Amino acid sequence: MAPLPWPRLLLLPFGCFALLLSPPPGAAEFSPSLDSDFTFTLPAGRKECFYQPMRKEASLELEYQVLDGAGLDVDFHLLSPKGETLVFDERKSDGVHTVETEDGDYMFCFDNTFSTISEKVIFFELILDNMGEDGQDQEDWKKYVTGTDLLDMKLEDILESINSVKARLSKSVQIQTLLRAFEARDRNIQESNFDRVNFWSMVNLGVMVVVSAVQVYMLKSLFEDKRKSRT
Repeated sequence: MAPLPWPRLLLLPFGCFALLLSPPPGAAEFSPSLDSDFTFTLPAGRKECFYQPMRKEASLELEYQVLDGAGLDVDFHLLSPKGETLVFDERKSDGVHTVETEDGDYMFCFDNTFSTISEKVIFFELILDNMGEDGQDQEDWKKYVTGTDLLDMKLEDILESINSVKARLSKSVQIQTLLRAFEARDRNIQESNFDRVNFWSMVNLGVMVVVSAVQVYMLKSLFEDKRKSRT
């Protein structure tokens, strides 16, 4: 059977979406931001793929979690621009992978074709390092800052402090996003367990009522006088 077509999405800043024309079918591409996250529903028997353009000697870190769905598992593939398989996770609920990149589009796919009934809710986050923006930002700073000889602190020290604060804030945002994802998955598990406990509690209650009725009937039948009186 021919595979179903995959959606073509482009994640833009402020949560906007647009159609892609250039990538091949089954592709979704993220804007070159340093940190992006996305949550989507993967139907049963479907496979969703996304494309991320990268630069040479940069770093791509991808973390994913299955938040909801039977088994909380999914197949994950990460392919290089040359089509080589870099990472393959089979039926896992979460994973974290970091690769050193080269020029080209990296493709990562979430595969739920092994499931015929249950859909999966998947969260993933991309963290891009050494994409080249920091160097340009430093050049922009040097254009507008003058008279640094009068300051005890050099421009490079200021930039280093700002970059350190920026990195820590980005890490804090990343941790908070992951904690929200863990909270969502734990809540789904708790609600599923709650429904199961209620169901089996009702089943046990029904069995107890039936057993009690049978016991009362049997005890009553033991004390009944079955002898027929003659007149």
